[in-house]
Amino acid sequence: MIDRFTSQIRRTLPLLALMVILAACSQYSSRPGAITFHNVAARYNAYFMAEQNMLDAEFEMKKAYKENYNQLLPILLPMDSVLAQAQKAKLQDVIKKASIVAEKHQNSKWIDNSYILLGKSRLYLGEWADGLEALRYVYANGHDETDKNNALIVLMRAYIEHKDYSNALGVAEYLSQQPLSKGSQRDFYLTKAYLHQQNGEYLTAAAILEETFPLLKKSTETARLHFSAAQMYDRLGQYALANKHYKSVNKNKPNYDLGFYSAMNSLQNEVVLNPQRDLSNVGFEKMLRDRKNDDLKDRVYFTMGLLAEHKKQIPEAVSYLQKAAAASKGNMQQKAYTYLQLARIEYESRENFESSKAYYDSALAILPREAPEYRLVADRKRALDNFVTQYTIVSAEDSLQRLAKMNPAALDNKIDAIIEAQEKKRLEEEENARKAQILAQNANMQQGGGNPLVNGAERRWELYDPALVNKGKIDFKRAWGNRPLEDDWRRSSRPLRSLAGNNAGATDSTSVAQVPTENTGLKKGTAEWDQIHALLKKNVPLADTAFAASQKKKEDALYNLGKIYRFDLKESNRAIVSFERVLSEYPNTQYKDEIYYLLFLSNEDNTAKKEAWKSRLLGEYPNSTYARLVNKSTDTGGTSGNATKEYEGMYKLYAEGNYTKALEDIEKNLPSYKGSSMEDKFSLLRVFLIGKVRGKEAYAQAITEFMRLYPTSIYLPRLKEMQEFNSVSMGNR
Repeated sequence: MIDRFTSQIRRTLPLLALMVILAACSQYSSRPGAITFHNVAARYNAYFMAEQNMLDAEFEMKKAYKENYNQLLPILLPMDSVLAQAQKAKLQDVIKKASIVAEKHQNSKWIDNSYILLGKSRLYLGEWADGLEALRYVYANGHDETDKNNALIVLMRAYIEHKDYSNALGVAEYLSQQPLSKGSQRDFYLTKAYLHQQNGEYLTAAAILEETFPLLKKSTETARLHFSAAQMYDRLGQYALANKHYKSVNKNKPNYDLGFYSAMNSLQNEVVLNPQRDLSNVGFEKMLRDRKNDDLKDRVYFTMGLLAEHKKQIPEAVSYLQKAAAASKGNMQQKAYTYLQLARIEYESRENFESSKAYYDSALAILPREAPEYRLVADRKRALDNFVTQYTIVSAEDSLQRLAKMNPAALDNKIDAIIEAQEKKRLEEEENARKAQILAQNANMQQGGGNPLVNGAERRWELYDPALVNKGKIDFKRAWGNRPLEDDWRRSSRPLRSLAGNNAGATDSTSVAQVPTENTGLKKGTAEWDQIHALLKKNVPLADTAFAASQKKKEDALYNLGKIYRFDLKESNRAIVSFERVLSEYPNTQYKDEIYYLLFLSNEDNTAKKEAWKSRLLGEYPNSTYARLVNKSTDTGGTSGNATKEYEGMYKLYAEGNYTKALEDIEKNLPSYKGSSMEDKFSLLRVFLIGKVRGKEAYAQAITEFMRLYPTSIYLPRLKEMQEFNSVSMGNR
């Protein structure tokens, strides 16, 4: 009996011991043994696997991220949910493993770290609300101060990604008062520098980075941070400090592209600091000769073009930029930037508006729709399309009117001279084209065959090159005008165009249009010559009615040019010249009262002229709509009550959902409040209404316009939060 009892006790003891051990190792127990067990179980199981998956996912996202060295490199890589999609499985596994620690190891010291990993994973996946909640939980309930600070650093980064700079700055102020470990201090400095960089405060961001570099080891990431600091100093005009950091890039194990761009930017700054230096002996030629840089030659030529423009060497700048476009091999983004620079130079420096339009067309053809520059480039291109149309009308009618004032004999001689010059030019172009074709064929034969339009001398088939296609369109329109697709289109009559600045073969600026001649050696006195002569002469406004119609077309085009300058191209000075030309050449123009008002608005920086145009408007047209608008815009005191009532009425329409009517009212009345204390308030309501009526793209554009027009508005912080895209560098540093 005793033996049986003893044997039962022996069988029961291991089970009781196991039960005691399990009870002692409960995740809710505060005993040292239980805590040690759960610390080990959490650290070397679920948390270890979650941490490794996070490191792998971040490494792969960093590899997949494409740096754009034309723009400012962000100090921290953005938390891009699109980029994270390729790592979705790993990030979801991080969430799963981190959740195991939270569920089964409540008394472990790794629970705070697990919540941080969980929060970061959700932020990467775009689950912002859940990610922020996990990080806030660590701050509110965490047991370790270092873990709480690390959670706040990630939380601050999340606020930055959402452009919630006020909350991010609040977190930064709190962390600046806390004792931080060396690792936490490094991460905090980098995140705070990132905050100021994204907010456009480059001097503060660079100063914080200066304090961070002693905490960093030599690595590719450190080299990248030196490059970002140098770029910010470039934007501040501190080129010597920028070069100091460009040189530090090569001391910190950069990848090849990073080392190349830092060396090139450093050379660029040397030229800026010493304008007497010649571009040919700075070091660019050596970079071009290096075979390792074959796929980067376009960037070297691009930089040389920027420097040549900086030195006012416009022909050289255009030449370098054209070489950059020709050297682009697959880097369509860089090629687009090159075309944009050429478009800007042709417009601003050369005033060759048709070439500028062609380069904008080419840039838009290869620029990705998702690029931040796309919308602004598209708007600029549309404005320039309309501008070129109106400018062409003015040039053509100017030329035709000068011809109409000639005596008949002089007019006939002038037309004959035009035909003769164009015939000579046509023959020269045909001969040059024939020689080029022979050279290309010979080069192709020496290479053993192939397509000379693809291989010979780096040429491309014209239909594969957007720039050549657009140039061809412009040349066709210059010669033939806008022609419908029809048979015998050469025989149709066509409008004449000025060759001022375009026809190198003309004898003076009063030439009219280029004339197509197909027969080699067209001779004066032949039937074809006489036919072309008659066609040209037919378009000259010799009759009074025809001359009056030409004058009206020119008047309308000049007026439209002024409005395009003022509202689309944002060039008030050129708008003033165009409007004043209308008043000078057409004293009785039907647009006089409106032009007075537009001149009043355009002379923003000249108070005396602004008041002069206001006086003329009120004196000559006291009862006009524009006189009322001028009075309202300058009366900021007496009309404040009316402005408040009108605003309330428009806001009521907005609140009731009558968006279209509210937008019509506000756009009609907004000019009357220009300069008043409520102008930005009306404009803010207009932004909301545009979002309701005209869609997302127009809404984003309206936000950008508000931020540009009202940089000191009290509503600016709110608009910054709503902004959906950044401003454009257009390739300039």
